[in-house]
Order: sequence, then structure tokens, then C-alpha cells
Amino acid sequence: MCRRWSVVALGHGQHSLAAVTGRIRQKRIQALLEALPAPRGGDVLCPLCERPIPPSQQDAHHWVPKSRGGVQTALLHRICHRQIHALFTETELARTYATVEALKQPEEMVRFIRWVQTKPDAFFEKSRKSQRLKSRR
Repeated sequence: MCRRWSVVALGHGQHSLAAVTGRIRQKRIQALLEALPAPRGGDVLCPLCERPIPPSQQDAHHWVPKSRGGVQTALLHRICHRQIHALFTETELARTYATVEALKQPEEMVRFIRWVQTKPDAFFEKSRKSQRLKSRR
């Protein structure tokens, strides 16, 4: 049996390769892909702030930290990535914030995302550790 490979959308401008069998399923997947909005100019979109990421500002983020056995990564803006690690410990990231949806829930991240969406795509500013994390030392 010959398997065909197709690109399957994962959301937030990311896609995955998947084996597809059957003409009807292939047509469905193709229709879904054609309905997706294309990122501007082929840029990668940040799943956190949903802005295009210039190549100079791309950072790979492990959804579960490598120290906790994580292997799955996503590209984020450098400022978004640094803000995540400024606000949360590796244990918190592994247990509670291992998905983009979970990371968007805390009030600190909601405020940060709202603020950073007003900035240019290549904007970068140094992030500081939160007082909560500083006091844990």
C-alpha cells in the first residue's frame, strides 16, 4: 500500500506532516489547509503574541523544560521567551504551563501579551525576574 504524506495544520501558523490514506480524507485536509490564513511574507508566527517573528528574534522554547524531559519546541519572540522564564519556574512550566493556551491564562502574561502586541515585530527589551521568583532564592 502506498502512503501519501500531507501537511496538517496545528494552529498558530504551524503545520505537521502526517500520513493520509483515502481520497476523501486527502480532499478534506487540502480544503482545511487552503482555508488557513497565510503568515505575512512567510514569517513564522509567535504562538504567544501571534505576531510575525523576524529571524533575528527567534528563540526555541521547550514547552516542558529539557531538565524535566521535554523535547517538543516552538519558536517564540525572544522577548516572549524571556518573559516566560522571568515569571515561571521550570517546575511550574512542566506542571501547569506546558501549552500555549495555559501560558496565556495568568494575569501577568495577559498584561504582557497585550503590551507586546503594540510593539514592532523586532522589538526587544530586557526582562526582569518577577519579585515572586526573586524571593524564592
